[in-house]
Amino acid sequence: GIIRITPMLNPASTELYYPFIMLAIWGIIMTSSICLRQTDLKSLIAYSSVSHMGLVIAASLIQTPWSLAGAVALMIAHGLTSSVLFCLANTNYERTHSRTMLLARGLQLMLPLMTTWWLLANLMNMALPPTINLTGELLIITSTFNWSSLTIIMTGAGTLLTATYSLYMFLTTQRNKLPTNIVKMEPTQTREHLLMALHITPMLLLLMKPGLIMGPFTCHYSL
Repeated sequence: GIIRITPMLNPASTELYYPFIMLAIWGIIMTSSICLRQTDLKSLIAYSSVSHMGLVIAASLIQTPWSLAGAVALMIAHGLTSSVLFCLANTNYERTHSRTMLLARGLQLMLPLMTTWWLLANLMNMALPPTINLTGELLIITSTFNWSSLTIIMTGAGTLLTATYSLYMFLTTQRNKLPTNIVKMEPTQTREHLLMALHITPMLLLLMKPGLIMGPFTCHYSL
């Protein structure tokens, strides 16, 4: 929807886009900083999505082949990543009845296999190579740098903050000391692992052929 509507709102001068592009990029840093202060797990994941959409909006406003290809890739990649993170947060909530990370920490001891899904989801949220998230972010960051070299400072800071709060989320929920109120916990079920696998598998398949989602936007001509 963003990519379809943006060309229709083309102003008389492209310079009118500048404040909105800078606001979107600045929003990445602001929302990422808010993530570092969250104690509610679902709020952290929600703000994480807002942060990533800042890149998508900036790319859509720049309107180059590379930026549009990156926006499509990142929207699909983060759609799957955010969904699996919410699913994982819900599995924690069903067992601890709390979304507060300090009250639902150290779950690696109780749910070791679920920790693997948490690790994969957070690595994808960080856009670690060779995930499709990295492809989208690299295309967008390259396009914004080509538009203005100063944006590399803000996009670089946003990437660093994203890695920081992703590690904070993983270490808090999985690697801390188990709370004293948690004595026993229901084991994970096959349907939960199947649900996580159905989120992760498309991400892995897109690594093999990213052109499936970036086909309409060729990256051969210009940044």
